[in-house]
Amino acid sequence: MSNLPEILTAGEASRLFPILADTSKEGRTLSIFLSCLENIPEFGRALLGGLGIKIGARGRVDTFTEVSLQKPLPNSKHRPDGLIVANLGKSKWTALVEAKVGASELTNQQIEAYLALAKLNAVDAIITVSNQFTPLPTHHPLTVNANLTKKVSLFHWSWAYVITQAQLLREMGEVEDREQLILLSELQRFLLHPSSGVKEFDQMPAAWSQLCSTVSAGGQINAKAEASQEVVGCWHQALDQVTTVLSRQLGNHVKVVMTRNEATDPQLRIKNALGDLASDKCLNSQLSIPDAAAPVHICADLSKRVLSFQMRVKAPGDRKSTKARLSWLLRQIADANPKDVYVRMFWPGRAAPTQFSLTDLRSDPELATGGNPGMAVLSFDVLIAKDLGAKFTQRKNFVAELVSGASDFHANVGANLTNWQAKPPKIAEGKAEPNSVSADALREQVEQEALERTA
Repeated sequence: MSNLPEILTAGEASRLFPILADTSKEGRTLSIFLSCLENIPEFGRALLGGLGIKIGARGRVDTFTEVSLQKPLPNSKHRPDGLIVANLGKSKWTALVEAKVGASELTNQQIEAYLALAKLNAVDAIITVSNQFTPLPTHHPLTVNANLTKKVSLFHWSWAYVITQAQLLREMGEVEDREQLILLSELQRFLLHPSSGVKEFDQMPAAWSQLCSTVSAGGQINAKAEASQEVVGCWHQALDQVTTVLSRQLGNHVKVVMTRNEATDPQLRIKNALGDLASDKCLNSQLSIPDAAAPVHICADLSKRVLSFQMRVKAPGDRKSTKARLSWLLRQIADANPKDVYVRMFWPGRAAPTQFSLTDLRSDPELATGGNPGMAVLSFDVLIAKDLGAKFTQRKNFVAELVSGASDFHANVGANLTNWQAKPPKIAEGKAEPNSVSADALREQVEQEALERTA
C-alpha cells in the first residue's frame, strides 16, 4: 500500500475494502470499480485515456475511497466518494470521484461544491459516475457554472460505458494476465447484477408522450420549451444506449457521429437537435460502425410515428444500366429478411428519388427503371422503416424498439453492404512504356515541338 497523497487527511481514506454501512450501495459499487481501475493497467489506461490522460508502461494508478481533503470547504457537508491519482512519471494527475447508482441523479449543488473543493486543494478534475448517459466522457449531463471549470476539468462516465469498456478489453484480447482478466469479468458480472444499482437507460421522459400527442393534434413544437429540451436530452441518452449495446454485440467501438464543434460543445449538439425537432418534427442522428459501408442514419418521425434506419451506398460505376446496378445491390442483400425493407434510388439532375419495397424489386427489378428510362441510378439508400403506431408514444416501448431496431438493421442489412470501388487503370496494349524512350530522343522531340510553335 502506497502512502496517502498529501491532499488527503491521514487515516481518513480506504484503498480497496471500505467499511461502509449496509445502505451505502454507491460506496460499495464504486469501491469495486476503483479497485479494478487500479489493479488492471489496461482498464485504467482505457478509461483515463478517454479523458486525455495518457498513462505509459511505467505509470501507475492509485485509488482511494471515503476521502477527506486537507482543505475542506467552509460550512459544507459534501464529501467526495473517491479519489484517483495517476502517477505519470515526473507529474501526477488527480481526480475526485462522485458516484450515483439506482435512480439517484447528480445535482448542480453537489457537483459545483466539489469543483470548488477541487480548486481549493489543487485537484485536476472531477469525475462523476452514474446511470445517466453522455456520448463522450468530456460531455456532462449537467450544465454547471463555466467559471468553476476554468481550473478544474469535469468528466462523466456512465456505468454502461464502464461495462462496455470492460467487455471490449476482454473481447479484443487487450488483457493478457489471467488473474486480471478474471477480475475484469467479475467486475462486469457484478455491475450487470441488479443488486449493484447499475441500470441501462430504458425509457423516455413523461414529456415524450405529451410531445407526440401535441404533434398528432397538429400542434407546433417550441424548441425553447422545457419539455422539448427534456426529450432531446433523453433522445441522446437513448442513442448512447444504442451504441453501448451495439459495441458489446460487435466487440468493437460504435459511436454517435458528431461534428467537431458538437464534440467540443454539448450545448451546440442539443441546440441543433432542438432545431430539427421544431422544424421537421423529427429526431435525427447517425452512428459510425467500424468497417461499415456508410454511417447508419436514424430518424424518429413524430408526425408519422415511424422509426427508420438507413445506409447510403454509391452505385457501381463500371455497370452502365440501372438494372445492372440494382442487381449489384440486390446480390449483397440476397439473404435479408424483406419485411419493412425499402430501397430508395437517386438519379442524375433534378429527377426525384424513387422508392420501392425490397419484396417488389426482387420480384420485378424492371420497376426501378420505369420512372426514369434511359437514366442510370447514382446511389441507393437501403432502409428499414418501422411504423410503430401507438408503440411510438410509449416511453419504454420506444426505447426498446430503437435499440433492437438498430441491432436488427445492422444484422439484416448493414453488415452485408459494401461500397463499390473502381478498379485501377491498366496500360493499353501497344502503348510504349515511358522508359523505352531514350533521354536524347525525348530531348530532340521537345526541341522540335518548340521550333514548330515559334515558326
